[in-house]
Formats: sequence, structure tokens, C-alpha cells
Amino acid sequence: MMHHLKQSCGTGYVSLIFFLSAIVNTASSITHYSIPEEMEEGSVVANLAADLRLDVKTLNERKMRVDVVANKKYLDINKVTGELFILERIDREFLCPSKTTSYCVLKLDATIENPVRMFNIEVEITDINDNSPHFRRGTMHLDISESSPVGERFSLNNAADPDVGTNSVKNYHLSSSEHFSVEIQTGRDGTKFADLILKKPLDREKQAVHNLILTAVDGGVPTRTGTASIIVRVLDVNDNAPSFEKGKYVVDVMENSPIGSLVIKLNATDVDEGSNSEIVYSYSLYTSERTQKMFNLNPENGEIRVKEMINYEDLKLYEMEVIASDKGPNSLSGQCKLTIQVTDMNDNHPEISIKSFQSPIKEDTPTDTVIAVVSVSDKDSGDNGIVDLHIPEKMPFKLRESSDNYFELVVSEPLDREKVPEYDITFTVTDRGSPPLSDNETMTLELLDVNDNVPQFPQSFYTIRVMENNAPGALLSSLTAFDPDLHENQYLVYFIIEKEIANTSMSMLFSINPENGNLYALKTFDYEIEEEFLFHIEARDSGSPPLSSNVTVHIIIVDQNDNAPVIVSPWRAHGSVVEEKIPRSTDKGSLVAKVIALDTDSVHNSRITYQFLQVTDATLFSLDQYNGEIRTMRMFSYRDPRHQRLVVVAKDNGEPALSATVTIKLTTMETAVKAYSDMTEEPLEYDIFSDINLYLVIGLGSVSFLLLITILVTIVIKCQKPKPSKAAPPSRNSVISERNSTIADSTLVSNDAYWYSLFLAETRKGKLVVRQPLPKGSRYIVSSIPRGTGLTDTSDSAASTLQYPK
Repeated sequence: MMHHLKQSCGTGYVSLIFFLSAIVNTASSITHYSIPEEMEEGSVVANLAADLRLDVKTLNERKMRVDVVANKKYLDINKVTGELFILERIDREFLCPSKTTSYCVLKLDATIENPVRMFNIEVEITDINDNSPHFRRGTMHLDISESSPVGERFSLNNAADPDVGTNSVKNYHLSSSEHFSVEIQTGRDGTKFADLILKKPLDREKQAVHNLILTAVDGGVPTRTGTASIIVRVLDVNDNAPSFEKGKYVVDVMENSPIGSLVIKLNATDVDEGSNSEIVYSYSLYTSERTQKMFNLNPENGEIRVKEMINYEDLKLYEMEVIASDKGPNSLSGQCKLTIQVTDMNDNHPEISIKSFQSPIKEDTPTDTVIAVVSVSDKDSGDNGIVDLHIPEKMPFKLRESSDNYFELVVSEPLDREKVPEYDITFTVTDRGSPPLSDNETMTLELLDVNDNVPQFPQSFYTIRVMENNAPGALLSSLTAFDPDLHENQYLVYFIIEKEIANTSMSMLFSINPENGNLYALKTFDYEIEEEFLFHIEARDSGSPPLSSNVTVHIIIVDQNDNAPVIVSPWRAHGSVVEEKIPRSTDKGSLVAKVIALDTDSVHNSRITYQFLQVTDATLFSLDQYNGEIRTMRMFSYRDPRHQRLVVVAKDNGEPALSATVTIKLTTMETAVKAYSDMTEEPLEYDIFSDINLYLVIGLGSVSFLLLITILVTIVIKCQKPKPSKAAPPSRNSVISERNSTIADSTLVSNDAYWYSLFLAETRKGKLVVRQPLPKGSRYIVSSIPRGTGLTDTSDSAASTLQYPK
């Protein structure tokens, strides 16, 4: 029934509960608890079931609940233990914001059913010191007159503290100040107020603003504080009189000074502010009318200016007294005395006369040579009649007094026309009057040139790059020298200093225009024959005696890609196909052939790369683009054709690139190739040396390709001479094949893997292997040449050979 009423009646159910509670327990009392604010959530207030004498075991069955008479449910009951615990943190200042009383109560209604009973519970929330005092305004401004008496009070804003009792504001402290202190006042409601007390007279001129800190302290444990700034601005009173920097001034004024000229500006200061510091200047009664007639005093800025023309002969001295008054309510004033002394005027200018002046002169004129005589004079007397003669500083001349008022101008330093071709010499004569008067005379001194400068090239060393295959007569560069002298001393002629290179004079290779220094090439240069030239060019002037200088010229011949690669291995007759035989049982990765090409161009242009142009089966062979090695990528299968055609192109690194091709026809055999172990008395080292130094081969070929042909022809001629029947002793550096050979040219390796293995073995030992044909074609010889000395070094030494009879 109760459940039905709760669902159907809504809020009326609560009224029914109160009605039933009154019936069941009309004499119920109020249970009171007291707890501090800000307790942690879950904190136990008391065992409510025990205090109400209820059986804990029936709380859940009897549906016991606690309703808080407030906006939030701060407390709840644990139906298992019967304990009343904190459900939400309680803030006493929020719950009871009024400070009229420190008593703050949270009312609860505890209800159980079967039978229905209601219990009234009051939980008193006691205050803790959880709030600091604070001022409604963080900064307070006070304006206090500097004439305020000691002991005067000034009210300050009080601090507020939401806490109550001893936790509220109890005291105020003022930061250290020699002029102010604070006094505590208590209101009728117990609120603490603070009054600011003036304890020492103020002086605005010493300190215009006082910055103070007021601190409010509560009575909690531990105490809490709050602060506010107090800015006291001291208001000015007219308590300071204007004052001058000096009590007496003495100034000099020149006679005939222009009317309106400033004599002196008097400056009085007043440390007050506002109208109390504004100053007015005036003459005192002690100043004569004649003085006031000669000089005008500006009342606003204190300037004293000439009012009438001053004559030294009329009066030499003027005295006056000036008063400075402020504009305060009770005006204060100060005064000073001023003495004006009239100075006699220097009104005669000195005179200068040039008696003799020699111009032009040679730039090699010796020092101490007299070039001018000058006289000076002045009609004034005393200091105004004493004169001094000067010429500009930093000139290679000086004045030397020869007699009274006569001076000689002499050379003091060596002259150089190339630096300064002429001098404008200003003679300035000045008297010693006050102010001094002066006069000047300017003379121009010209310098004549002498041949004292050698021709100069902009650079001491010229590097000129010339592309090979140049046209004869081509302009290479303009080597122009400069001579700072004049006329014939600066006319230059250019020569090539003779030097012979390989019985060839430089004048046969190069030509220079003797007038402008243009350098020309007389022939076409070939980088492969000559890479550079070093010679000197002389520039000679036409002075007397002539002077000359020379410069070093370095001609660098720049390579063009004008030589195509030449395939030297595998060797083949012109236009023929290279045929190689390999067994079909060759393993994967086996070396089939090696293509080697040489290029006589420079290192950059002769860098060669290899690639397949045509290949019968691209899956069967691989070509290393750098060393030209052709290897099997897999083993031969029965499906692979017996004949394989490989076209390899060797391309250089020039621009545009040049290339050469070779065609290799491979024939696979079912049986292995016959071993050649019996061809030498001493077995070869058969190491596989796959990473041959490509750059070494290129370098050797590029430097000595032409010499190599000469060497090979020489060896062929020597081989055609009759040889003794006795065979030469065996050597590791040479091998003779018993094959019949029809080779018409020499090559680096043979046409089979054996010769390439021999090439690798000898190359690893630092030697270059060369196969050479014999005249009758019955056999061929392989020679090893030391690699370190280059091909040119082997032309005079016979290669080590082994001869093998038919």
C-alpha cells in the first residue's frame, strides 16, 4: 500500500509519512551532533542506528533513509553499519552565509518503515579557519596635505573574513614607515577597523608619494592574512621660496654687440609644484634706470638681452639686482646680483702677403726646399696686434720663421704625385684678439711627374683555361698592367719572356699584343699531348730609364671528349665477332668474359661504364657496369639455345658521350674445356679477383695509350729476330700458349677464362699482363709489365717471357 501511494501520489507521499510519524511517535526528541566544516567525504559523524536504538540488521529491510532539509544532500546513512557519514564536503560559509550568529545547523529527517517512524536530527557545523581576510579594494588612495598636523587620523577600508568567532579578523599591521602608524578600532558588531595615524610631519619636496602595505590578521590557528596597498600622495603647500644657482653672477659682453643679443639667462628654481613653482623675474629698486635702459629682462624666462648699442668708452661696467617671485597664495621670492663687464672689440683684421711662390715643382724635390716666402701684419696693438700664421695639417710642408713677420714654406716630407697631384695651400693668419680675427690666402702647387713607378699587374699569377682543339689565333685573355705615372712614363709595352719547352719557344705557341696585352694562341692544343704551359709576361714603360715588371701565366689545357673508348679486351679483328666457348655445366656466378675499354681523355671524360646493347637471354647473363665482367645469373638448362649473342657497349662520361661496342658469340659445350695446367712449369695463382681496380686501368690507358702502341710494335719487332734454340727458364710473369694464333693485334686478355684468370693473378701482384703475337703465328707470348712504373717505363726493359715449342 505504501509503495502504491508513493507511485501514485508523488509529493503527497511525503505528507503522509509525516502524518504517520506523528501517529507512531508523537513524543520523538531531536538528536543533536556537532562536526567541523570541510570534513573529508566518507567521514563518519556518528552511529545513528545505535543512538536511535535501532536494530542494524533491520535497517535495510525497513528502508531507512535520511533526508537533508537543504539544497544538497550532505549526509547519508550506511544501512549495513547504521553510521551517519559525510556524503559531500560541507562549507559552513556557503551553508550559513550570515554572520549575525556563529551557530550553523544542518537539519535532517531520518525515516524507517514497518512501522513508520521519523526522527529529527540536527548537525551543528562548527567553523574552521579556512578563509583568509581580504580587502574589498586591493589598493587605497589617500591625498594628505604636507601641512597636516601630527596625530591626524585617516580612515581605511576594513578587511572582511567569512569565518566567524576567533577565526575572523582580529588585528591590522602596517609596513614600516617613519611617518605613519595604524590604530585598531572595534565596531559595535565586533568588526575590527584600522585608522591611519600621522606620526611625523610630511614634506612633499623630500617625498611626494608614500607606498604602504596594510595587513589584516585573523585569530585562527594557524593565522591567515590578507594585504592591501595604501598609496599616500602628499599635497603641496607654498613653503619654499625660489632660489638662483648663484648669489652673484659676472658676465662679459662685447662692445657693439647686436641689439637683442643674449647676455645671460638667469635660472631660478622652486621645489614646490603647480602655481607655487611658477616664477616671475623683475629688477629690484637697487637697479639704476640707465642699466634698465641698456638691458631688457624677460619676466617669464629670466633672459637678459642687449636693448641698446653698448659703447666701451661710455661705460665699462653695469650692475643690477634681479628678483624671482613665485605665484603662490603667499608669494615668496629670492634675489641675485649681476655684474656685466664690457669688453673692448678687436675691429682690425690681420693682413697676409705672398712675396714669392714656386709652382710647379718635381715630385722628387728634396726636403727642406723653400717654395714660398710670406709676410704678415696687423694694425691693432697689444694682443689684438699679435698674429699667428698657419697652413692646413697633414700636408708635406711646414712654415719656418725667417725674420719678424716673415715666414718660409719648405718641403717637410717626400712628395708623391701619384697620390696627390697638386696641393691647395691655404695660408691663414690670425690675431690673438678676443674674439680673434683672421685672413687667408690660397695658392695651388702643382707637381711634375717623374718615372718612379713600375708597371703593376692586378694579379701576380694568372691561370688561364683553354679548351683543347681551339682555333689558332684565338684570344685567350687580356693581361693589362697599370702604371700610375704620366705621359711616356705610363706608356706600356708587353713581351713574352722566351722559354723553350721540348725545343719549342713560347713565341711559337703564344703571341701577345705589345700595346694592349691581349694574349693569343698561335696553334691548336691537344690535351692528350700537352696539358699545361708556364711562362712569364713582361710589361715595360717608356720612361727614362724604363721600368718593368713581369707576371707568371699558367695555361691549362682543358680536355674535350674527343676520343671514343677503345675496346682492348676481348680482342677482335676490325668488324669481327668474338667467339667464346663455355661448358653448359658452368655454375651460377661464373665469369664468362670481361670487357675492357680504354679512353685517352681526362679522368672525368674517360670514366667508362658498360651495358648490354643486345642479349639473347637477359635472364642468363649479368654485366657489371663498372668493371665489364660478364657472369652467369643461373645455370644453363636444356631449353637454352646453344649459341648466345651478347652485344656490349662501352660508354665514356663525356658530354656528349662517346662509345664503342663489341659482339661476343658464346657457344656452350657439353664437355669441360681442356685444362692448361701443363702450359707452365710453375702453377699460376688462380684466385678469383673480381673487383679489379677499374680506375687504375683507366689511368694507365689514358696517360700512355700512344706509348703502349709504340712499345707493342717494338716488342713484335724484337720477337721476329732469331732466337737461340735453348728455351728461357720458366717464369711466373709469362706464359706461352701452344695454340695456333691468328691475332693481328695485342690485347690485355685472351678470349677464354684461362687468360682472364692469368690476367687477374698477375694484376694482383702489381703487374699488367699483355699478350703479344709472334710473326709466324705458331704461338703467342704473354708479358707482364710492372704497374707501378707505368707503360712508358717498360719501353726500355724486355718483358719476361716463356717460349714453348710447337
